[in-house]
Amino acid sequence: MTATPEVLFVCVHNAGRSQMAAALLEHRARGRVTVRSAGTAPASDINPAVVDAMAELGIDLTQASPKRLTPESVEAADVVITMGCGDSCPVYPGKRYLDWQLDDPAGQPVDVVRGIRDRIDRHVTDLLDELITTGG
Repeated sequence: MTATPEVLFVCVHNAGRSQMAAALLEHRARGRVTVRSAGTAPASDINPAVVDAMAELGIDLTQASPKRLTPESVEAADVVITMGCGDSCPVYPGKRYLDWQLDDPAGQPVDVVRGIRDRIDRHVTDLLDELITTGG
């Protein structure tokens, strides 16, 4: 683990779950963790319901954009967290992987996305506590 832990959130489209997780961890970590997100098949835009749900927490995703997963981003990460990408997420030896089973917010109204966001936030809070107290 590096001095500042690096976390990579990965889902298929990088337009919902991984974007929310990255934004929530970045918000809560306040610089204590390097945070990235990516997708195996990135969408063109962030899910509008995700943008709205995050805005309710004061987190602005209007300038965020989906990014393609690269081998370099995985290699740089201390912890890789997958979210519903199944076999399309590459596995690199020596990396710590977590798989968070979360509903996909694609096509869901904001009231459903809020529940997904809140579940992600609980995972993020637990992960941050672990990273800060145990070093990873």
